[in-house]
Amino acid sequence: MKVYYDKDANLDMLQGKKIAVLGYGSQGHAHANNLKDSGMDVVVGLREGSNSIKKAQDAGLAVASIADAVSQSDIVMVLLPDENQAAIYENEIRDNLKQGAALAFAHGLNIHFDYIKPREDIDVFMAAPKGPGHLVRSTYTQGGGVPCLVAVAQDSSGNALETAIAYASAVGGGRAGIIETTFKDETETDLFGEQAVLCGGTTALVQAGFETLVEAGYPPEMAYFECLHELKLIVDLMYEGGIANMRYSISNTAEFGDLTRGPRVVNEQTKAEMKKILEEIQSGQFVKEFFADNEQGGKVFPELRARGADHQIEEVGAKLRGMMPWIEAGKIVDKSKN
Repeated sequence: MKVYYDKDANLDMLQGKKIAVLGYGSQGHAHANNLKDSGMDVVVGLREGSNSIKKAQDAGLAVASIADAVSQSDIVMVLLPDENQAAIYENEIRDNLKQGAALAFAHGLNIHFDYIKPREDIDVFMAAPKGPGHLVRSTYTQGGGVPCLVAVAQDSSGNALETAIAYASAVGGGRAGIIETTFKDETETDLFGEQAVLCGGTTALVQAGFETLVEAGYPPEMAYFECLHELKLIVDLMYEGGIANMRYSISNTAEFGDLTRGPRVVNEQTKAEMKKILEEIQSGQFVKEFFADNEQGGKVFPELRARGADHQIEEVGAKLRGMMPWIEAGKIVDKSKN
C-alpha cells in the first residue's frame, strides 16, 4: 500500500487551473472551501434554484450552473448524489468538458459499475476523504486533515495520479495520509462498511438494543443513554487506539460482558448475512436496486427514511439532547451553512 503526504504532493499541478466542484452538500462544501483556503481557483456548480447557492455564495465561493462550471474548468469534481450522476454526466457534463480535462470523484460507484463511461481524452481519478464532509471541513480548519484515498481509472495525460495526489493534499488529506487504491476496492469496501457496520449495522444494533430494554419495561430515557448516548465514548476510544484501547479503558465487568456476550449478538449467522451483502455489492445487485427505486420515483427510500425518523429513539433522544447544551454548541453539522 502506497501512502503519500503533503511533502509528496506537487500543488503546481493545480495552480493556474480552475476546479469545478459539482454539488454543495456534505462533501461538496468541504472540498470547495478547503480548496479555496488552499489557494485554488474554485467554482461551485449547482442546479438552478438550488438551496445551496446562497450557502456557497455566503462562504465567498463563485457559483455557476453545472454546465457553465464544467465548461470553464480544467478539473471537475463530481460530488452529486450517486443516483443522479449518470444522467447529469450525459446531459450537462460530457459535452461541456474541455479537451484533456480531468474528471474526478469522491466515490467510485458510477465509474466502477459503468453507469458513467468517460470520454477517452480525459483523465479520470478519485480523491476520497475517509470521513463525512463536515468532519473533512472542521478538521481542516483546525489544522488537521482526514486520510484520503486516491485512484486512477483513466490516465490520458500521463499525470492523473500526480493530479489526484495534489487535489487530495489541497483538501487536507496530505496532513494525515493519502492512500493509493483502485476504484473497485474503494467502491466495494465503502458500500460494505456503510451497510454492514458503520451505518446499517450500527443503527440496527442501537435500535434493537433500545427496543429490547423498552419492551422489557425499562424507561426509554435509560435505554437511550445505554444504547445510543454512550456509544460515542466507546467509538472515541476505538478511534483513538483500536478495540484493545477501548477494552483497556472500560471496567472488567464491561470487558468480560463484551468478550462473552458480544459474539452471541454478532455471530456466525450475522457474518453469513454480511457475506451475502458483500456479494450483492460485488455483483452490482445493490446499486441496481437503489437506482431502480430512484427511477421509479423513489417510493421505497422515502418510506424507509420516514419510518426511521418516526422511531421512538428519535423523540426520546431529541428531549435528552435538549438537556445537554454542549452538544448543540459543539455540533459538526449546521444545516444553515453546510
